[in-house]
Amino acid sequence: MTESLFDLSFLLVVPFWVLMIFAPTWRVTSRIARSPLTVVPILVVYLALVLPVMPELWTLVTEPTLAKLQDLVEIADGAGAVWAQILAWDLLVGQWMFLESRRLGIHPVVMGPLLVFTILLSPFALPVFLVLRAVMGVRHDKRRAREGALQES
Repeated sequence: MTESLFDLSFLLVVPFWVLMIFAPTWRVTSRIARSPLTVVPILVVYLALVLPVMPELWTLVTEPTLAKLQDLVEIADGAGAVWAQILAWDLLVGQWMFLESRRLGIHPVVMGPLLVFTILLSPFALPVFLVLRAVMGVRHDKRRAREGALQES
């Protein structure tokens, strides 16, 4: 059962990543990406995996130590729950990055690989995106200021 839920957890997030990477300009993609409800199915899997190890999880979160985290992930349900939580977090981070990229006009050819990088290693991809966002945000603000000045004249 745990193995099946582990496998299911990734399958539940794949459709959203596929939309953001391969159909970024489709209106439906932006509408879906705006919803935090995309993580609900993966959180259901998380709950199914975490409930059997709730005592170990509670011990970890109330008195966190590396040894207690190791104890939790040595249990199959604990490792699966941690994995589901990582997938849910990565998806939320990816959705935010996607929406920001659309707002700032970052080209999908740039964002596609960065979103793949986010799936694989979000703690590395997020800072890369934050730098890109800062650079593009300045350009975006200058463009809006020019457009505003043109409308006033």
